[in-house]
Amino acid sequence: MGFKIRCPNCGWRTVYEFTFESEERRAPGPDADLKAWREHLYFRENASGPQLEWWVHSGGCGTWLKIRRDTSTNEILEE
Repeated sequence: MGFKIRCPNCGWRTVYEFTFESEERRAPGPDADLKAWREHLYFRENASGPQLEWWVHSGGCGTWLKIRRDTSTNEILEE
C-alpha cells in the first residue's frame, strides 16, 4: 500500500517517487574502532513504530528529506 510524502519543492507526491535511504542516526566519532563503524554501516534498529528516517526524492527534484514515520502504519508523523 502506498502513501504520500510532501516534498518541500514539489508538494505531495506518491512514495514511489522517493527512495528510503536510512534510519537517522549519529555516525561514530573520529576515534571509533572498526567494530563501531561496522555496526553503524551495516546494522539497523528496524524498530516497529515511530522512527526518524532519511528519504530522497529520487524520481523528482533530488531533495533529501528527514521524516518521522510510523513504520507499522506508514503514517507520516512530522516532516
